[in-house]
Amino acid sequence: MGRPTGFLEFDRKDKAAEPPLERIRHFREFYQPLKQEEQRVQASRCMACGIPFCQSGVMMEGMVSGCPLRNLVPEMNDLIDMGNWKAAWERLEKTNCFPEFTSRVCPALCEAACTCGAGGSPVATKANEYAVTEAAFREGWIKAAPPRIRTGKSVAIVGSGPAALAAAKLLNRRGHRVTVLERNDRIGGLLRYGIPNMKLEKDIIDRRIRLLEEEGVEFDVNADVGKSVSAQKLLRDYDRVLLACGASNPRDIQAPGREAKGIYFAVDFLSSVTKSLLDSELKDKKYPPVKGKRVVVIGGGDTGNDCVGTAIRLGCRSVIQLEMMPKPPKERTEGNPWPEWPRIQKTDYGQEEAIALFGSDPRLYETTVKEFIANKKGELSKVVLQGVRWETDPKTGRRTMVPKEGEEKTVEADMVLIAAGFLGAEPYVAEAFGVSLDGRTNAAVKEGTYETAVPRVFAAGDMRRGQSLVVWAIREGIEAARAIDQSLMGYTNL
Repeated sequence: MGRPTGFLEFDRKDKAAEPPLERIRHFREFYQPLKQEEQRVQASRCMACGIPFCQSGVMMEGMVSGCPLRNLVPEMNDLIDMGNWKAAWERLEKTNCFPEFTSRVCPALCEAACTCGAGGSPVATKANEYAVTEAAFREGWIKAAPPRIRTGKSVAIVGSGPAALAAAKLLNRRGHRVTVLERNDRIGGLLRYGIPNMKLEKDIIDRRIRLLEEEGVEFDVNADVGKSVSAQKLLRDYDRVLLACGASNPRDIQAPGREAKGIYFAVDFLSSVTKSLLDSELKDKKYPPVKGKRVVVIGGGDTGNDCVGTAIRLGCRSVIQLEMMPKPPKERTEGNPWPEWPRIQKTDYGQEEAIALFGSDPRLYETTVKEFIANKKGELSKVVLQGVRWETDPKTGRRTMVPKEGEEKTVEADMVLIAAGFLGAEPYVAEAFGVSLDGRTNAAVKEGTYETAVPRVFAAGDMRRGQSLVVWAIREGIEAARAIDQSLMGYTNL
């Protein structure tokens, strides 16, 4: 079937003449009348040409949270469809350093933008990526590829999360000597201690670390730069330094009674549980006790969901998850058309397990904490919940959270886990190098670059852009590696 008349004309027309949302509506009016079969053929042909709609004028910058690695998707899917799995892997590897991570923890932004999703179900890109990657490991297609020639240049990378590992992989393959420094006892950063095993098994990380070691990347654990390791030593011993320490400064909840015992930051809770699991299969009990406790999780995002799932698996008595935002609709609204990211209600594994075990969804929408109440021993015993609503300032357009009068209730609680996001990077590493932080407490870099104002010091990942997704961290690591290589060699072929 040929392309419908007007298809290319839409894609090539002067896009500056109409606002982005009108362009999306224009496309939907053209695309929606096609039959289901025609839509799938049209999508297939688009993928075959290697220019998916997420690369064209249909997906505008700022309108959709498009995956930064998305240009691999159409060709990979097309090769899978032809049964050429090895070629699909080779295509995937060219753009994504660690598809074994993204296929497990990425929210699959590319699926939301898939052309098939305009009127039906999108291509299962995330499942395809998982299957291709595991086939590549199983069949031995993935092998260590150490560089044939060394440049004599050296790079120290502070942190070992996805941005750091992506940069390390590329810079090492370029021929530079790369050392990754991690303050914890194991490599992986957010991947290791911020994501529970049920989402990302830690042997998956170890498998990749072994490959990087075989390629020549050096890893140094228990190396807390800015404390046990001096910034001056790194600047003296290495030609360049990349700060990829993440955005691990948690946002607190300021409410009366915050000092009560039994209130933990989600990142500390999840990290301690994972470390205990890896060290002793939880036998050492070096994590906050959960069994038999009534748990309240503050935060409706992925980390909040991880806390719900972890608390359930550790035997909590009950769990409530607080979400300040209104309950999303079950399906897209007219104001949220494809290919925008679907702002709909999603039920993740933690909520599913809570429903199965306790018989109801643990989430309470438009609710926050008004007060924590402790018993005579100073231990948390109750939490006062406050209903809220959102109002928009007609002058500024900013939304403000306002308490709902008369909507308060007190619930019994023995443990609170704060999963309210992160404020930015912990300042001590940046301060050790003399790198300033911007207003959002991210490492300040020269506009449009990864280079800080301190000579030879670069920043990438969540530390540079703030809390984000693993796919963005990988992209940041790739781009930072190119910038560092350019500064070292005068050109880059990464």
